[in-house]
Amino acid sequence: MEMFSGLDWDDGNRTKCQKHGVSIEEIEQLFRTAPFVGRDETHSELEDRFIAVGRTGAGRSLLVIYTLRSRDGVELVRPVSARYMHRKEVQWYEEEAAKDHN
Repeated sequence: MEMFSGLDWDDGNRTKCQKHGVSIEEIEQLFRTAPFVGRDETHSELEDRFIAVGRTGAGRSLLVIYTLRSRDGVELVRPVSARYMHRKEVQWYEEEAAKDHN
């Protein structure tokens, strides 16, 4: 994952990210850990979007769609959407995490 200096929040993305019951604290916590990150090819037409997946401190599997923004020379992560992962996504994540530990 690229280096960044913080998260970019405003009323728009804060409300949208909390729509599925995910707290702002959980999203920020995900980015303080080492989430799996990939490019979101489907939604990258107008700007590059990425998918970060990982676990919260409470052990819940989280998926966050985000983009990168530069403000005053500082690179920020701007969350676009967040939700808890579905069972099949959790299974994939656990398999990938196991590969990284071997």
